Amino acid sequence: MIIPLLQGLKLTLKFFFTKKITMRYPEEKWEVAPRWRGRHFLTRFESGKIRCVACMLCATACPAECIRIVAAVEPDNRKYPEIYEIDLGRCIFCGHCVEVCPRHAIEMTPVYEISEYSREALILDKEALMTPPQERYVSKERKAG
Repeated sequence: MIIPLLQGLKLTLKFFFTKKITMRYPEEKWEVAPRWRGRHFLTRFESGKIRCVACMLCATACPAECIRIVAAVEPDNRKYPEIYEIDLGRCIFCGHCVEVCPRHAIEMTPVYEISEYSREALILDKEALMTPPQERYVSKERKAG
């Protein structure tokens, strides 16, 4: 009966005198892995046009069914997404949408601070997805501050 108690005390004392690994979160941030799957980002061509051609492959491959696309056609018969929304509240950040995109129109960024106060704020439209994530959240903090 005393042996398990001594084993537990030995383990406690072993870690009691080691360097602490607790991070002070807002001041210190985690270094994420290069292949981290964070917030989504829609890319553009150098001309400023969106790369997405509304082929619906990302919405079809999404297991959480959190992507909604409504296609439209330009005068030169090029398809583009008139509405492109991702519901981050339903997204499981699997990366299937990025893998199946033939035009590399959608990417996943290393941004992991995407908490919101309401579920509606987690639904990102095309304009929010085309804004680089750091700019979007920095500007929101400036507005609040």
